Parts: sequence; structure tokens; C-alpha cells
Amino acid sequence: MRNKYLYITLLALLGVTPELLAQSKIQYAPRLVVTVTIDQLRTDYLEAFSPLYGEDGFKRLMKQGRVYPNASYPFSPIDCTSALASLATGVTPYYHSIVGEQWLNRETLRPVTAIGENKTADNLSTSTLGDEMKLSTQGKAKVYAVAPSAAAAVMSIGHAADAAIWIDEVKGSWQTSEYYLKTTPEWLLAFNYLHAPKANIENLQWEPVIELAGTFNYYQHAAAEQKPFKHKFTGNDRYTQLMASGMVNQYVTDMAQHLVTQTTMGFDRVTDLLAVTYYAGTYLHKDINDCQIELQDTYVRLDRELARLMKSLEEKLGSEHVLFVVTSTGYSDTESSEYDRYRIPTGTFYMNRTSNLLNMYFGAIWGQGRWVEACYDSQLFLNHQLLESKRVSLTDAGQRAQEFLSQLSGVRNVYTGLQLLTSTSELTQKTRAGYNPQRCGDIIIEVSPGWKVLNEDTHQTRQQRASFTPFPIVFYGATIHADTIYEHVTTDRIAPTVAKSIRIRAPNACSSEPLF
Repeated sequence: MRNKYLYITLLALLGVTPELLAQSKIQYAPRLVVTVTIDQLRTDYLEAFSPLYGEDGFKRLMKQGRVYPNASYPFSPIDCTSALASLATGVTPYYHSIVGEQWLNRETLRPVTAIGENKTADNLSTSTLGDEMKLSTQGKAKVYAVAPSAAAAVMSIGHAADAAIWIDEVKGSWQTSEYYLKTTPEWLLAFNYLHAPKANIENLQWEPVIELAGTFNYYQHAAAEQKPFKHKFTGNDRYTQLMASGMVNQYVTDMAQHLVTQTTMGFDRVTDLLAVTYYAGTYLHKDINDCQIELQDTYVRLDRELARLMKSLEEKLGSEHVLFVVTSTGYSDTESSEYDRYRIPTGTFYMNRTSNLLNMYFGAIWGQGRWVEACYDSQLFLNHQLLESKRVSLTDAGQRAQEFLSQLSGVRNVYTGLQLLTSTSELTQKTRAGYNPQRCGDIIIEVSPGWKVLNEDTHQTRQQRASFTPFPIVFYGATIHADTIYEHVTTDRIAPTVAKSIRIRAPNACSSEPLF
């Protein structure tokens, strides 16, 4: 008793009140970090469909989270794979090397995928947030990913994770690879038997989940009513169809919940990481004008899945122990536009023809030969061996290519790889950040906005747009206080922010400062 009075007296002399003492309790790091990356999520669609949402999904995040509504990626071009790799590493493709889902192998001149046939993270050149969590805890942290596709799952966690889990688009079952697990765990096999897409794909039908479908439209000029849709997933590519629909997110949530339970993630004071990827693109990657109601329903369903995921994890672990980080992959499928119909400048830029023209131009200067070995996307690959044998420097070839190609219709800018490696100009900053010398061509062509880029060999086409399409970054849960910060921010600051909140190092190439 005497010691108790002495303790109280000392606190009084030091000016420490019981209230101040209560506030000074140690705040532990969250037990579970859940990164939710929504493929193709857009702020304009998110806001437009808000009257259809419940109170526990997007609305809860936007009201109670720390929200950055005007976010973007600091590099270009972007796709789902390069975006997820950038979120996980806190850097751009210039450093982490994942320039897209595919790129051209310089040696074979054939396309290769980011994760290869064995579904590994070997092509990722830097550490990820999940890797650093493993390193800082001597392997004790649990790190998992759940996504519709293998590339999304692998790139969202990286090298040292316990497992990346995705839907096999041929078999319709959840799977991982030997890169992470030598044998498939029993709980995953059991889950597949009862709850994998293959278990009910024959009876699955996608139709609007709410009665308002068809009477509420994003586009003001759309008809007052549109016929509700009904889609079945059939044929040999039925699981690919499912993965490009609003129905796939329900399966992702089911697996994420089951995974947390079976692996006891978040049940001790060692922070764990669960990386979840949802889909918010158009149905079968169609033009928005061909599937407006499907997109609307996708957002409504996504709102419900977010609510379901957050509620289940908070009930299991306590809201103070879970940190949610929600953002987008920052791009959207190409929207076809009838620019020529309304006399808006447009055209088609043919990469194969451009490659042949440049080859003929070089031939007229230095003699016949295969000066341009290949083209891929909007990049040209020069024949380094031929240049060397003819004693033509790569710098000279690049400068001549710039002079020649810049005169072609539809060309806005032409960059050389050497120029991007040494450039400090703000005008080339995003292009440089998306460039990697081992994975990209020697000549990068930027076509004018409104023009289409067409590769006649692969039949790939995309329409160039330079407009800014914002998306949000939201931190919610744990000790996060509600706030909305309208300044423009970039996604490379997410990883160091999470690292700071759980008191570990940021990924090894990340130099961006935390958001808070």
C-alpha cells in the first residue's frame, strides 16, 4: 500500500495525470495489413454509382478512412501487372523491371510473361513489402495473396511469401505454385471441392443484383431504361469469362476469409499481410458503351464484397488490429471512340509498317540488312549485332530514327532508350519511369492522343489517351483517423507508409516518403 501511495505521489510531482497515463499506452502495430487493389477502379465511376451502395462498403471507407481521392501512378504505360508490382515495391518499372504482363525477350524476340510458365516472382528485381515483413520477423510474418489471376497474385507479394493463390482459368480451381508451396495444403483442396468456381459454374448466372438496374445510369445521355442482362459462363473459356466479370469478386472474398481462418493470420502480435485483388473492369473487357449495366452491377457487387471482407476480419481480430489499404491499378480498358465520325483528329498507327519503313531508311544509309529486328507494342528493337558489324553506334542509329519517325503522321514523341536512361527532363519523367533497358525496345514511340496503335502481327490495338483519370487511395482501420486530403499523390508512397505503420524497412529500392 505504501508503494502505491509513493507511486501516485511521484506521478503527481511529475505532472502525470491518470488520463494522460491512459493516453500514453503503447500502440502496437496492426496485427494484419490487408492491401485491397481493385483492378481498373475509377473515382468517377465510384462516385457515380454511390446512390446504389450500402453503408458498410465504399461509403464506410470514404467517411471513416484517410482518403486521397486524386491519386495516380508515376509511370506510363500501366497495366494490372506493372501496377501491382509497383504497389508492392514502392518503385516504378525502371527499378523493379516489370514493365507489363508481357514483354519481348531480346534474345529470342518472342513475348514472355512476367511470371513465366512456373508462376514465379523471379523477374521482379527488387524486394516487396511482403519480403521485408518476412526479413524483419525472421520469417514469422504470414504473407499471402488472393487474386483472380496468377500474375496479380504473384506480383502483389513477391519472392518470400507463404503462398500466392489464384483461379486456374482452365480448371476453374484455386491453386498456387511450387515456387511458394511444394504441396497443396489440405484446407485448399477441401475448399476447392466445395467452393471453387468449378463447383457451380454450370448453374451460375450473372444478372443485376438490385432492382434499380436499368433505371440508374452513369451516362446522363443514356436512355432512361436499359434492359437488364443475363449472362451464363459457357464454353472452353468459361472461367476466363468469369474472371472478367463482376461475379469473380465473390469468389475472391470467400477465399480470403477462408485463408485467414485456416492460417490464423492476425492472431498474434507479429504483423501479417494479406494482399487481395478485385476486378472492376468492363465485362469481357468490352467497350463501356456495350456493357454499362454490367459495369454498374460490378461496382454494386464490389461494394458488398468490400463490406463483407471488412466485417468478417474485424469480427475475427478486432477493428483496432486490422489496417486496410485500398487503391486501384490506375488504368482502364481502352474505350473505342468514333472520333472520325465527329471530325475529331484521329487515325491508326501501324507498328509493323513503321518498322519496315525505318528498316528501308537505314538500308538506304548503311546498306541492306535487318536493321530493325522486331516491334512490340509501341517499341522498336534494333539489331545490335548488325549495327556493331557495320560500325554504326547505337546513339547515331537512335538519333536518325528519331528524326525519321517524328515526321510520320500520328507521332507525338519519339524516345531512344539511351535518352530515357540519361534524361532529367520533367517531360519524359513518366515515360522514363516506365522504361527498363532489359525489357524495353531501343525506340519508344508515343502516338498522339486519339490515335490507335495497331500491331498487325499480334492484332493488338489500343487507343492513346493522355487525360488524367483519378482514383483513390484509402487507409482505414487500426489507428487511422478520418480525413480527406485532396492534393495529388502517387502510389509509390503507399509501401513506405505501410512500412512505417508496422515499423519495418520499406522495400529495398523504395526512396519515396510516407504519406503520413
